[in-house]
Amino acid sequence: MEFKDYYQILGVGKSASQDDIRKAFRKLARRYHPDVSKEPDAAKRMAEVNEANTVLADPEKRAAYDTVGAQAWAQGARSGDDVRPPPGWNAGHGFSHGGPAGFEAHFGNADAGQFSEFFEQMFGQARAGGGARGHGPRRGRDQHAGIELDLIDACRGAERALTLHERTLRVTIPKGVKEGQMIRLTGQGGPGLNGGPAGDLFLQVHLRPDARWRVEGRDVTQKLRVAPWEAALGATVRVSTSDGATVEVAVPAGSGNGRKLRLKGRGIPHASTPGDLYLELDIAVPGAVTAPQQAAWAALRDAYPGFDPRRA
Repeated sequence: MEFKDYYQILGVGKSASQDDIRKAFRKLARRYHPDVSKEPDAAKRMAEVNEANTVLADPEKRAAYDTVGAQAWAQGARSGDDVRPPPGWNAGHGFSHGGPAGFEAHFGNADAGQFSEFFEQMFGQARAGGGARGHGPRRGRDQHAGIELDLIDACRGAERALTLHERTLRVTIPKGVKEGQMIRLTGQGGPGLNGGPAGDLFLQVHLRPDARWRVEGRDVTQKLRVAPWEAALGATVRVSTSDGATVEVAVPAGSGNGRKLRLKGRGIPHASTPGDLYLELDIAVPGAVTAPQQAAWAALRDAYPGFDPRRA
């Protein structure tokens, strides 16, 4: 059978950790996903990346693959070369036509035709148009896709219409999802075989970039612009937070530019440990256009005769 070097396809070494494989897959998925890539062979490359990750992200499949690969690599084989697996290579593995293990195993459509003959021969993947005849019901393959959300929707929850391969789903976004989190839609994945149940659809959350907020895990940081006198004398100001609420915040007297005020539990919510909201003070300096404004700044200068802003 025509050998596929899955490590080469993902660009990782044969001793790569599961985390290394996951990172490599995400990087290549962003590069080749047909919905975003402009490269002419994006669909083909994405199918290869999917297949490689399907095997290497599953410890059992990876072990069986390495058994075949060890012989192929010893012979100097690369992707496309013809290899013959050693006797008993799949003993004890018991592969079925089920979906790949792990959240990162697939990114996009899961048609059987996306998998190579090499994969089908190794892991019993049903080929399009037949391969499953004579077998019992088999669960459909899990599918993966991404969904982009505003931070407010991630904090408060939302409902979205998601179109995937000519079908539209109504998706309920739970309150408090964070970057990279998976939302599982049971039974919305690939169709089952021979009357088996459908697989699941996993949606990976991506937070839409927004200059107003910086997100780290469940913590959120946002700028809070204050006047010089509010920072110097103290003030109570109203702030629109990342969850869409408006709160009153006390700015302590004597605050400097860049000081952070912590609002505990006002970041991305979570049942056990919600994140915090950090307000980073940004002192806005008004101009001196009119004569009274110029006089006010001159009076302020005269009130601080020894002040040197460049002194360490």
